[in-house]
Amino acid sequence: MTATPSVARVLVVGTGLMGTSLGLALRARGVETYLADRDPTVARAAAELGAGLDQLPTSPVALAVIAVPPTAVAAVLADLQGKELATGYTDLASTKAYLQGEVERHSGTDPARFVGGHPMAGRERSGPGSARGDLFEGRPWVLTPSRQTDSAVLATATAVAELAGATPYVMTPAEHDEAMAVISHAPHLVAALVAARLAEADPAALRLAGPGIRDVTRIAAGDPTLWQEILATNAAAVAAILDAVGTDLAAVSAELRTGQAGAGPGRALPATVDVLNRGNHGVGRIPGKHGTPPARYQAVPVVLADRPGQLAALFAAAGAAGINIEDVRIEHSPGQPVGLVELDVRPEAADDLAAALRQRGWIVQR
Repeated sequence: MTATPSVARVLVVGTGLMGTSLGLALRARGVETYLADRDPTVARAAAELGAGLDQLPTSPVALAVIAVPPTAVAAVLADLQGKELATGYTDLASTKAYLQGEVERHSGTDPARFVGGHPMAGRERSGPGSARGDLFEGRPWVLTPSRQTDSAVLATATAVAELAGATPYVMTPAEHDEAMAVISHAPHLVAALVAARLAEADPAALRLAGPGIRDVTRIAAGDPTLWQEILATNAAAVAAILDAVGTDLAAVSAELRTGQAGAGPGRALPATVDVLNRGNHGVGRIPGKHGTPPARYQAVPVVLADRPGQLAALFAAAGAAGINIEDVRIEHSPGQPVGLVELDVRPEAADDLAAALRQRGWIVQR
């Protein structure tokens, strides 16, 4: 996609993971990109990676993108607008209602030239060195215009999201925050609660850790300082989800604790089973690839030696069999130089893939 005249020039303020990744994405599409950061050495590092020029523009750009923590956005916006550095302004923060209120309350801002934005992308790592030009490819990018937002500013922000490879969605700030509470913010806290149990766990138990505990706790590796700001600026919506989770936890815990003397495989656990069933249903509601309805896949487990080229060779073998891999997971075997790769395919293709791989010498556990 080539840049349109309205987004030929962009300023990115804040050159951490998100800002630098956006700079890389826009530069790859021919957008003249300027970079600024409160720490000039960080902006210089982003520029050296190819994300843009570490200087302010000499004339207003089409859009200034503010990639700083939520509580700093309004002050940065006021500073940028005071210097007339852009025609329109947006941000990348992951909470919106609090931020929109701060923008409207700040005496130095013009809310009409601002539209809230939140690309649904990121990594557990931070800083410009972790940036990727394809970070936003195929990801949702939520834009949250207020009643005051100028339509031209929304159109420019939409174009920038598309240039970065993302799919724009328009929501109100409140709708956005409620959605983030249930799909991101509360899950992060729950993952942290589970991971906290590992802090003092027996090392012997940790040596048995497999993909299940890694999947549940992966996002708990996020920056606690940043997450404190995110949670504090979306507190009410997150608390409502945690209250509901807490109610379920209390019911399950009480049921498991009651009558332990008679515990056994035949014991009825209605509250626990209800949570497990609702969990199955909830997972089934998560959209599938490209936003399509969720699809059922069959896993084909393959033993993989831990040496260069093995994963590529396995994919090539699946391709040679004419079978599309829908998803992939890797489990490393503790103390062994092998791993188990689970290739998700359409159920009707699973037997054919297993047979084709065995024929080519792969060990298939199916």
